[in-house]
Amino acid sequence: MTFNPLIISIICFISYIVIYKTLGTFIAKKIFKSRSSNPVPSKMLADEKEYVASSKQVMFGHHFTSIAGTGPIVGPAIGVIWGWLPALLWVFFGSIFMGAIHDFSALMISIRHQGKSISSISGDIINDRVRLLFYCIVSLALLIVIAIFGMIIALIFDQFPSSVIAVWIEIPIAILFGYIGLRKHSAVLLKTALAVLLLYIFIWIGYKVPLTMPELFGLPKTGLWTIILLSYAFIASILPVQVLLQPRDYLNAWQLYISLAAIIAGLVVTGVSGSLQFAAPAINLNPIGAPPIWPFLFITIACGAISGFHCLVCSGTSSKQIASEEDAQFVGYGSMLAEGALAIVVIVAVTAGIGIAYPVESGVLTGTDAFQVHYASWQASSGLSSKLSAVVIGMANMMEAIGIPLVVGSTIVGVFIASFAGTTLDSATRVQRYVIAELGEQFNVSWLTNKWIATAIAVISALALAFSSGFNGKGALLLWPLFGALNQLLGGLALLVATVYLKKRVGIWSLLTGLPCIFIMIMTFWASIINQIDFIHSMNWILAAINGLVILM
Repeated sequence: MTFNPLIISIICFISYIVIYKTLGTFIAKKIFKSRSSNPVPSKMLADEKEYVASSKQVMFGHHFTSIAGTGPIVGPAIGVIWGWLPALLWVFFGSIFMGAIHDFSALMISIRHQGKSISSISGDIINDRVRLLFYCIVSLALLIVIAIFGMIIALIFDQFPSSVIAVWIEIPIAILFGYIGLRKHSAVLLKTALAVLLLYIFIWIGYKVPLTMPELFGLPKTGLWTIILLSYAFIASILPVQVLLQPRDYLNAWQLYISLAAIIAGLVVTGVSGSLQFAAPAINLNPIGAPPIWPFLFITIACGAISGFHCLVCSGTSSKQIASEEDAQFVGYGSMLAEGALAIVVIVAVTAGIGIAYPVESGVLTGTDAFQVHYASWQASSGLSSKLSAVVIGMANMMEAIGIPLVVGSTIVGVFIASFAGTTLDSATRVQRYVIAELGEQFNVSWLTNKWIATAIAVISALALAFSSGFNGKGALLLWPLFGALNQLLGGLALLVATVYLKKRVGIWSLLTGLPCIFIMIMTFWASIINQIDFIHSMNWILAAINGLVILM
């Protein structure tokens, strides 16, 4: 039986719209009883710094780009090694029945608790032991995220120097747009169009004038970029949200919508022409060197299906800016379904788009031969450069069908990935600052509540981890094998909080979060045990110690 990537994608996209209108509305209106008349933190605690009421369009842009990052790009690009069908099924059903419910629940519960983090709220809803456990896991997960995303952007800049100018120029453009566009509320669409056009002009300039970082002071290029990026994250996470975070994420989202539209248009054209065919097997239960599909598919593909990191954004930045409870469905539930759609596009790109043409020294590979370059074994597909290049080549191939040259398409995708990662880096640093401040309040350590000190701790600790293995800034890779399980454990804990919250209010309907909680906790614990055995056998005592502690918690 032959499967058509285009038809499968269309079915998924239409289904997402229907699900949003039906199940999403039912959960929002009937289960959580969201009402526009209910008070929200952005208005009750308005301070023009962190608590700033924003339109749902601005909030969708911030929330979508913050939760997405490179997660729905990297995770599916690895997970397809078990076949495109398991990856697609997990993304599709996971995003609908687990991820979107998880995100919306975390957002709504935080809105109804003065915009506090889900970690803090867990103590009020369950007990102090859960709160302390949550804080420990959140702090460790955010430490890894900040260090890893700094490194990822550094690698993108090194691998795709044509993306450098476009990514950095977003910052002054966003600040200016925030002042003359969003704050003045006049001709916003026109100003948005002009700002986005300017961003794409700089993508073209970056393509013409690629910038390569030199090695300085004995530091390699990736190490220097990591220092610059984490220094930027320090400044960005302290600024009031309406100065940079909101306008940057809003414009970023529009830039990404257009890029996605070009990729999807290419998907349609190549699908109709017949050149887009799956080069990957539908199911491959025994790829060389890979762990078992059960349970590792469910912690390898997180973003796009369900990701615990999302609850930190929901209860960190987004809950403080939502202007109405009724906007939460669009922002929380809708963003997760949009991320699922992005993950499906990535799956098609790396399993079908890559098969259109793959340049190698000896010529051009197509079909299964092209796919095997990256997915012959688990080791072949596990490197970050391998994942990124598979996505970039697959997407660029599809865009070439609508007249966008491969090199330009590669630049667009490079900017696309780096911009996503940059937004997540900003938000993760800000959320880590909130977590440190809440810990200071919890344990009566007043100096931890100072935003400068809390942010410095967040950035310096990430910098220390990044350089723990040398000057290349890749130290976070030492802990990266832990992140999949840590991330999904966060998701399970957030669903646990939501389940207890709903059990007291709607009884049996709490199973909407309770059943996903049980599933993801079982998969995570199962994977953690297998990882622990592997860490001990390989005598990796650092990972064994940290992973063992997580298992005990």
